[in-house]
Amino acid sequence: MLSLAMQTLRFRLGGFVATFVALFFGSALIMACGGLMESGVREAVPAQRFAAAPIVVTGDQKYDGSTLAERVRLDQAQVRTVENVPGVERAVADASFPVAVVRDGRPVTDLPDSATGDEHRPLGHAWESARLAPYTLSSGERPTATGEVVLDSGLAERAGARVGERVRIVVAGRGEEFRLTGVVEQSGGRAASQPAVFFSDVQARAFDGGAVDAIGVLPEPGTDTAELRERIDEVLDGGAVTLTGDERGLAEFPQAAASQKNLVMLSAIFGGWAVLVAMFGASSTLGLTVQQRQREMALLKAIGTTPAQLRLMILGETLVVAVLAAVLGCLPGALLSELLFDQLVDAGIISGAIEFRQSLIPAVVAVVASLVAAVGAAYLTARKVAETRATDALASSAQEGGWLTRVRIVLSVLFLTGGVAMAVMTVTMMKGDLTASTAGPACIMWAIGLALLAPGFTKAIVWLLQGPMRLLAGLTGHMAVLNSRAHTIRMASTVTPIVLLTGVATGTLYMQQIEDASHRTSRNGVLHADNVVTSEVGGLAPGTLDRVRQAPGVDAASSYVTSTGFVQSPEDADQTGDGWPLQGIDDVANLAVPAATGSLADLRGNSVVLPVERAEALGRKVGDSITLRLGDGTPVKVTVVATYHPKGDATALLLPAPLLVTHTTDGVAKQILVRHAAGADPDEVTAAVTALVKDQPGVEVSDSEALSAARTGGQQQLATINYMVVGLIVGYTAISVINTLIAATGRRRREFGLQQLTGFTRKQVMVMMGLESALTAIVGVFLGTVAATITIFPYSMAKLDDVVPSVPLWIYFTVVAGAVVIAFAATLVPTWRATMSRPVEAATSAA
Repeated sequence: MLSLAMQTLRFRLGGFVATFVALFFGSALIMACGGLMESGVREAVPAQRFAAAPIVVTGDQKYDGSTLAERVRLDQAQVRTVENVPGVERAVADASFPVAVVRDGRPVTDLPDSATGDEHRPLGHAWESARLAPYTLSSGERPTATGEVVLDSGLAERAGARVGERVRIVVAGRGEEFRLTGVVEQSGGRAASQPAVFFSDVQARAFDGGAVDAIGVLPEPGTDTAELRERIDEVLDGGAVTLTGDERGLAEFPQAAASQKNLVMLSAIFGGWAVLVAMFGASSTLGLTVQQRQREMALLKAIGTTPAQLRLMILGETLVVAVLAAVLGCLPGALLSELLFDQLVDAGIISGAIEFRQSLIPAVVAVVASLVAAVGAAYLTARKVAETRATDALASSAQEGGWLTRVRIVLSVLFLTGGVAMAVMTVTMMKGDLTASTAGPACIMWAIGLALLAPGFTKAIVWLLQGPMRLLAGLTGHMAVLNSRAHTIRMASTVTPIVLLTGVATGTLYMQQIEDASHRTSRNGVLHADNVVTSEVGGLAPGTLDRVRQAPGVDAASSYVTSTGFVQSPEDADQTGDGWPLQGIDDVANLAVPAATGSLADLRGNSVVLPVERAEALGRKVGDSITLRLGDGTPVKVTVVATYHPKGDATALLLPAPLLVTHTTDGVAKQILVRHAAGADPDEVTAAVTALVKDQPGVEVSDSEALSAARTGGQQQLATINYMVVGLIVGYTAISVINTLIAATGRRRREFGLQQLTGFTRKQVMVMMGLESALTAIVGVFLGTVAATITIFPYSMAKLDDVVPSVPLWIYFTVVAGAVVIAFAATLVPTWRATMSRPVEAATSAA
């Protein structure tokens, strides 16, 4: 039977092209997700500035399994401790601080908008740490005195500066003139992604305050790195962590660890959706292909072929096609994976310090998953064919039998029940960003569950529409209705990808609209800022806040600091691995919410204002204390001085800016919130504030949208992820729609020939198929819409406390229009080609 299977493939290539296409693109999609997953799991962050140090000691950026938002620094004493370890030749301390090289009043390097893009931000260092890269002087000499500086070659080129010339550099908001004494290149031909500025050791200490970000360990010649690492770990006794190999890059880019976690979670969620959709789409296409050969299978049984031989033939055919399609799909999948990785880096979702890594493991997973989907679908179809008697099979080849099998019932109940459970969890249990983790899968589950019941829905909808179609289209409408009623299983196979296309696209796009609306509500409901003064170079000059407060028309001005922290005590059951957002202000007049309990004016010193829901969950009221673990890992005991009712999905804990800013990486406030006095002219106030900071390079004054942009960076990243998910999955399902409809239509060439011989014109055949396409699109869009509502309504309840959200209808109509156009094109084009031949030849061709 295996030889017969190979011959069948030779003479029925057209019938197997659909299966090949579905498995090919499914394998590519799974491979793409696998490459992202492997890059996140491998944690490859190659060292740049620490390339010459085999061991790097840094602060522990982990708290309770989560990555801290700010850099955890070391004590100066730990440098001497490490240097005294046997086998250590030199322990070199490194500290970084934000700087900007200025040319013509503007920084020569644009700073990234997202936190994950910090690897491109220029940083200042002491010259002593240059040996850790190592950097070597390509011209000039090292800085030895105050007022001297060395730039890396990239910065020097952008600044247009030569050795001996004066260069303007901004540090902590202050612009100063420095003499360029040298230009450096990183050894080994590597180009560091993070621009470096080197000061004399004495001046660097004045800028960084004596802080230590990391310690580069230079071993004595012949020292074993692994043994030395163990000795260093022993003397540090848990006070820090030691890094070797590709882990050393985490000392330079600590937030890359959070990016790796995000990449793993993203690829897991995206991959799970992709695998489910790809396997279901491939199974649907394969089932249709085998179903169209029922007459052939019946004849084989009639001449003595045993059920086991039929199963072996079908499985053999499927295995050959599946192996070829899955293996070939891995190549474009690998390219797609790297393309997606680059897009995620460009969008700021993951750090550019992470290297893309891809081995054969994702390819193996993609091939195995594709084979499981294909062989599973082939086995179920072959089992049904093999268990049918020859006479029944011949009859069913002309007239479809029952569709409501036990397997279909069980699977549909499981998927629909799972979708309901996910929807309930969305409303009752999920908070914050976790809400999407249940709302999205609910849409997928309902789409698949409804698709499994598509034959029944098809029968019902065709019955409802048969009258209007016959009335409007006459004989062609009558034929379209008869075909749809007689072949509901075949029609349901073409409906399935349309259900997935409509449901996934509509649900995910409207989820993003709801998320944006929720965030607009929450951000506008806590802070009041008519203007936002923002520094792009790591801080505002000292005294800026006081000058802004004295500007004409300014009613209030406050420093604004953001970070992320954790509630250490009491235990917070609702706390996620990402912690809680922290917002620091020093003038409560810039708050737009009243106190629910307590007084906002008491927000000073070691104090905190909690959302009412957080206070209730923690069992704390005004006057009680909680312990926070701030962004740099420092535990701080604070007193609850007030609570407030946030709007939308806001969950921020409010702290005094002076308390929060000292526990951030840069240690300075980068924004000032400005509130205009009642009756003041907005343009005049904005102009007055702008005049106060015009001499500070990289400082801009804008409206409250700047604050929105800063606080919604994560939401924009989430939007990018959602659109990428929609784009790829919808792209695959669109291919499945086209693929399935072409396969279903192309096999009806004999039917079209017989119709033309009985008096039908080619135009009538085209109209009939157009009406069938309309029915297919109506059923698919209807079921897809039902699946999407399982995402939209619960998600809106959870995010906006509103069952029906105010979202633009054009998104839904665009998705529907796309599905309809695809359905018509994929049906009418192959129909037009199938009716080009002479009716007699078509009528006598193989079915």
